[in-house]
Amino acid sequence: MRRHWLVPFAALLFAAALPAAPPLDFRQYTAPELSIVYLEAGQEYILPHMARCFENSLDFYRELMAYEPSEPVTILLQDFDDYGYAGATAMPLNYLTLGIEPFEYVYETSPTNERINWVMSHELLHVVAADAAAPSDRRFRRLFAGKVGATAEQPLSILYSYLTTPRLYAPRWYHEGMAVFFETWMAGGYGRALGGYDEMVFRTMVAEGAPFWDTVGLESEGKAIDFQSGQLSYLYGTRFVSYLAYRHGPEKVLAWLARGEGSRASFRAQFRQVFGNDLDGEWRRWIEWEKEWQEANLAGVRSYPVTGFRALSERPLGSVSRAFWDEERRTLYTAVNYPGEFAHIVAIEIDRWQVRKIAEIPTPALYYVASLAYDAASRTVFFTTHNSRQWRDLEAVSVDSGEVTPLIENTRVGDLAFNRGDGSLWGVRHHNGVSTLVRIAPPFRHWQDITEVMVLPYGKDLFDIDISPDGRHLTGSIIEVSGRQRLVRMELADLLSGASPYEVLHEFANNSPANFVYSPDGRFLFGTSYYTGVSNVFRYDFESGEMEAVTNGVTGFFRPLPVSDAELVAFHYTARGFVPVMLANLTVEDIRPIRYLGQAIVEKHPVVKEWKLPSPATVDLDALAPATGDYAPAGEMKLTSAYPVLEGYRGTTAFGLRLNFMDPVGFASLDLTASASPDEDLPDDERVHLSARYRYPPWELFGHFNRADFYDFFGPTEVSRKGWAVGVGYSDVLRNDAPERLDYALRATRFGDLDTLPENQNVPIEVPDYTALSARLSYRLHRKTIGGLDPEKGLEWTLAAADRFVGSDQYPRAWATLGFGVPLAWDHSSLWPQLAAGIADGAADDPLANFYFGAFGNNWVDHGEVRRFREPWAFPGLEIDELPGRTFGELVLEWRLPPLRFRRLGVPEFYVTWASASLFGGGLVSEIGRDLQQEAWDLGAQVDFRVVLFTNLSATLSFGYARAWREGLPSSDEFMASLKIM
Repeated sequence: MRRHWLVPFAALLFAAALPAAPPLDFRQYTAPELSIVYLEAGQEYILPHMARCFENSLDFYRELMAYEPSEPVTILLQDFDDYGYAGATAMPLNYLTLGIEPFEYVYETSPTNERINWVMSHELLHVVAADAAAPSDRRFRRLFAGKVGATAEQPLSILYSYLTTPRLYAPRWYHEGMAVFFETWMAGGYGRALGGYDEMVFRTMVAEGAPFWDTVGLESEGKAIDFQSGQLSYLYGTRFVSYLAYRHGPEKVLAWLARGEGSRASFRAQFRQVFGNDLDGEWRRWIEWEKEWQEANLAGVRSYPVTGFRALSERPLGSVSRAFWDEERRTLYTAVNYPGEFAHIVAIEIDRWQVRKIAEIPTPALYYVASLAYDAASRTVFFTTHNSRQWRDLEAVSVDSGEVTPLIENTRVGDLAFNRGDGSLWGVRHHNGVSTLVRIAPPFRHWQDITEVMVLPYGKDLFDIDISPDGRHLTGSIIEVSGRQRLVRMELADLLSGASPYEVLHEFANNSPANFVYSPDGRFLFGTSYYTGVSNVFRYDFESGEMEAVTNGVTGFFRPLPVSDAELVAFHYTARGFVPVMLANLTVEDIRPIRYLGQAIVEKHPVVKEWKLPSPATVDLDALAPATGDYAPAGEMKLTSAYPVLEGYRGTTAFGLRLNFMDPVGFASLDLTASASPDEDLPDDERVHLSARYRYPPWELFGHFNRADFYDFFGPTEVSRKGWAVGVGYSDVLRNDAPERLDYALRATRFGDLDTLPENQNVPIEVPDYTALSARLSYRLHRKTIGGLDPEKGLEWTLAAADRFVGSDQYPRAWATLGFGVPLAWDHSSLWPQLAAGIADGAADDPLANFYFGAFGNNWVDHGEVRRFREPWAFPGLEIDELPGRTFGELVLEWRLPPLRFRRLGVPEFYVTWASASLFGGGLVSEIGRDLQQEAWDLGAQVDFRVVLFTNLSATLSFGYARAWREGLPSSDEFMASLKIM
């Protein structure tokens, strides 16, 4: 075979020249039960406070629950997003990730006092709930050398994982409900269990007769189709746990959570043991009780005249942003996000109820969609992207043409307000846990246009800002460490001169002044507050200094916008989202407060008052002897678990052991598996099987010897191979700008003693030893709407090259794929044309010089991609590897049908959440040699069912059928059935 230097080598050189990720320099701050891993020196100021908050919460759980950590808790402190984010797990190690930024204050969906103290109480409860162990749990942890993390590669690990951490296997509503309940009382009653938003959600459901989800429907359908998505777990979980505390006492809630001697492993069995009845039956009793509770609140609200309104939209708009009024066109501009439609900025012509889409927002926030500001002179809306995660960008759009102009990337600025006085844009930037008021000057194109005006100290945040029509004043809400929130005003001239005094206009006791904006004449501010328990509109009069109520609402009003002296627009909360309405600009005298369930708990069970944490300042930090040093992930790795495995190898069974090593943060990992096949029909040199994989991104090292695999028990796809392989991989992301992603991967592998191609099980080879190089560059832009499963539109492509070196010969190849999605009128339905083409060099009869196509590729039991027919090497209807070719071209057209969701199909321990189907058809042309061209066509369908096992383990049951036609040959068909684990 001659040497060749075609496209693959250019691709390899190109990929090798791509920029590498900068090395991460980790540091850690350690105490006896704690390790805080962080990246930036600018975050070190908060470490002592964080350690005190951790010890404060841990001491509480020690005393209340007799909890002792099985190992230290590791916290990754990061600044990856513009709003705070946290998560926790106890498997395989006790771990938290914590964003240093302020959390969202929108609608008081997550009321907090000092955020680190609050989030530590919440997230540490997740660790406590899963890490706390009964004697049987501890025995299994000793047997398996730790808490086993379930992995799809070894399905038996699921059983071992349950045996070591059974309480982890409970639905999210249970975990979040418990965490919110305790966080509230540990903060002295400041939290969602005693919050206005949660009360409003359930009061609205009762007022509108909306159905309540049961424990299965909540997980299977509710979270998927509701505009609040995953937040339903927090809402329902908190409400149910609070109901239990009110009816049966907080002590029983604590007993349900506890995992100690005599407790039951299953959270459902433990519920029956503690409460003496079935969980689902108690859930139904809660719903009936909730309806009575809310009817009483509704009667109280309606005891005074209720504010009337005129709806400005035919349907609820889901989540909404701040709105702006165009008086000349009688049009409202806002951003919306509701099920079945991509988040977008809209123009609502209120007199005709006509809604016009201006521009899409690719990365909306859950509740506020995006931060908007409006320049009426140029008819431009400024808005932010990356509102859910990552760092925000600033963009602008013309409300007339819909043309979007990117302005400044990674500004990290939100809470936008436009100053009509000088044409500048103002906002609040979050960085390293600190809020900074900034001014952005025209043309809003460069970082030099951004000026820091006022840096607030940690613990004090500014939000919901607005600028007066004359451009002289800025108003906003300020929250302090204590949770105290006040409506304030500042002189822009003072701010620009370096001074930062502010005038306190008003303070709602224990409630936030939200979304206050100026009236067109600058005489008033209009905003909302849960002052009476219901979010009502209030008006602040600058002349008198008085705050007066404008509405007495049943559910809640938000984001008021005065449009004239007589009227204002606001958003009315409904069970399906917010509806823009027109209100009269009149004050009301009488509003009756509602009763909070949380307050009723305090009155009936005052023991929760004793759960308030002392100040973190009381923790003696010196006694903990904290230390600071480097954190090297590879050096911090330790054995996390060891357990027996079963593997399949060429029709035989292998028995073995898997060892898992990982550093506490999960940056570096090492997995080792060794097994042996006792079957005497196997040659002696094929009875031992070894596998190793080391990951430390962006690097990966791997090796196999007589590779075996659990899923080879089931077939028809087999990955077991005689021989050995060792290799190294390098992968990195070039652009991670959600929803866009551009990444690449390089790999070099040395194979030895082979008798079959590693990628193609039905292709024997006579060359046992060779070296393989590969490079891949991939781009993906996928988007879907609330309620969707698969991406509903987007673009994806891949460029790849590979080469095999056999002695002095080379077998280069290159291929490319392209796919794009077009949404259809039917919600969650789309068409996806997918193209692929490739070329390889070598003799037509040489297996190393061919691509191979055929079959669905799914095993009867599997852990790979569910819809594998989308891969270019699949061709349903043919046998695996049936169709070879040195060059090929392929076109597949897929119609993704809308999913069918099931409210309750099954029982809590085993149920089906959705069904999804695709119809597809394609054609393939491959050329083996100059005189031999093959053509094939197929038509097929695949239906998938998502199944939930043991409360929160997901599996996918798939069925597929396809028929294929080849020129000059009889047609063939294929039936596929597959159960994907995890």
